[in-house]
Amino acid sequence: MIEVKRLFDFPYYQQERYPKDDALVTKVNGQWVKTSIKEYIDKANALSRGLVKMGVQPNDKIAIISLTNRTEWNICDIGILQTGAQDVPIYPTISADEYEYVLNHSEASYVFVSCKEVLEKVKKCKPNVPSLKGVYCFDTIDGTPNYQEIIDLGNENKDLQEEVEKRMAAVKEDDLATLIYTSGTTGRPKGVMLSHKNIASNAMFSEGRLPIVLGNSKALSFLPVCHIYERMLLYMYQYTGTSIYFAESLETISENLQEIHPDVMSAVPRLLEKVYDKIIAKGNALTGVKKKLFFWAVDLGLQWEPYGKNGWWYETKLGVARNLIFSKWQEALGGNLKAIASGSAALQPRLARIFNAAGCPVMEGYGLTETSPVVSVNDMRNSGFRIGTVGKALPDTEIKIADDGEILIKGSQVMQGYYKDPDQTAEVLKNGYFHTGDIGIVDADGFLKITDRKKSMFKTSGGKYVAPQLIENEMKQSMFIEQILVVGEGEKMPAALIQPNWEYIEEWKKETGVTLSSDTSIACKEETLREVMQKEIDTHNERFGKWEKIKTFALTPDVWSIEGGHLTPTMKPKRKIIKQIYKELYEGLYGR
Repeated sequence: MIEVKRLFDFPYYQQERYPKDDALVTKVNGQWVKTSIKEYIDKANALSRGLVKMGVQPNDKIAIISLTNRTEWNICDIGILQTGAQDVPIYPTISADEYEYVLNHSEASYVFVSCKEVLEKVKKCKPNVPSLKGVYCFDTIDGTPNYQEIIDLGNENKDLQEEVEKRMAAVKEDDLATLIYTSGTTGRPKGVMLSHKNIASNAMFSEGRLPIVLGNSKALSFLPVCHIYERMLLYMYQYTGTSIYFAESLETISENLQEIHPDVMSAVPRLLEKVYDKIIAKGNALTGVKKKLFFWAVDLGLQWEPYGKNGWWYETKLGVARNLIFSKWQEALGGNLKAIASGSAALQPRLARIFNAAGCPVMEGYGLTETSPVVSVNDMRNSGFRIGTVGKALPDTEIKIADDGEILIKGSQVMQGYYKDPDQTAEVLKNGYFHTGDIGIVDADGFLKITDRKKSMFKTSGGKYVAPQLIENEMKQSMFIEQILVVGEGEKMPAALIQPNWEYIEEWKKETGVTLSSDTSIACKEETLREVMQKEIDTHNERFGKWEKIKTFALTPDVWSIEGGHLTPTMKPKRKIIKQIYKELYEGLYGR
């Protein structure tokens, strides 16, 4: 019997217990192409032999950069790790300069890229990366070596399998498996060192929190696998014999959900916000009785509490709403979802309520790259679900709250440290605990609640502390607000830089007949929009103390994006950079 200790043990474990034809499934030229668990393992072994033939040694670093999740990523991952080398997944959307930094810092010897777009960025920085010996592409591109060539090389050298197996046997669970460079809201990314045990234990402990039928479930994978959250889930899916279908892109998720009918998927709150906004926009387009019925169901959903706490009459009405309205929401998400695992940022409680009320269960969790990533997660079973929290700690995980409210973590998922950075490692790994930089509380029943980032909390000139993320999450419940940054450190009052939800505003203009300039830089200054935004802010300001209320705001004309430098690859706002981009607007907030 295979015992999972290293990451490359997962496919072998799956083959032993849940042999299947659709272990990994990617859409190629409009057709879903299945890779069986046997073919997955055979190709990974061939890749390992090819890499050994090319001279790859234990502890070498090999980068993988893919614009989308696909079967080849997993084959490369296992193939690299079996040689005793470590892989370095890189966010595809970062700049060529950042590619150069990560490739140099990790001293990567080879790079696997997905497509021409990524290849062009790597080509730009390749002359400045002395350690880089070669670049291989998943797609077929003239003049560029294809990753299949390494598999072919491995198939021509089957005698090297003995060497591969010797190397596999030499890899221990506490050995380094991967370097994951954190996106970082400030400064250069840090290389998080995660061992086989860090990630493998997290995958196996997380399995107990998702309602997966062993050997008989389907997952849709679309969050970037270069991020530890989705990557850990891919191992967990293999551990549970779940078929992994890779979405083509963010734009095709709706279509892919209809084709696959998954049982489980992961999401970030930003995606759920967008899904909700689109549904509400469709509701607004209805008329008469249909519109009234739609918003009756939505209002009912926004009052939802787990475990029938609202009583039998509420549950009766909810049953009607599910039949008439919410069944269509379920169908839009494939009609079969048992759970959506939400992570990477705070989920607004209204979204947790409405999706769960609609029969599309959203389970919010918490973690960081440095914790492989899951620390805690909600689970509807065994009274393990509570709105507004990130659930209870995973097994073998201790959560401690420091005197200043910082969340400290001890457990098998805590990283080994930051690569080549002992000083920063010593800053966060102290007295046997990882210092997360997040502020939170653990309630009497063991549920963890995150309140803010330690570094993003600020003090006004009046000496009052403000937790911006709490205010931002509240304000983002407005359909008019796409993104918001609460500012005010050392200032007399909190204020906000706001990116309006231009998509929703277009719908609102049609519905109300309001005229606004189609030029967003002009629309930002128009009184009509400022008045409606002020009303939204006033409504959401009500739940905050006088010193926390947003007193003034500025609207930004462009959409905040990863490419524009506003957001990290995990869609978190880069606070310092946004303030720099909109320096004039920021100064104007305080009359300077």
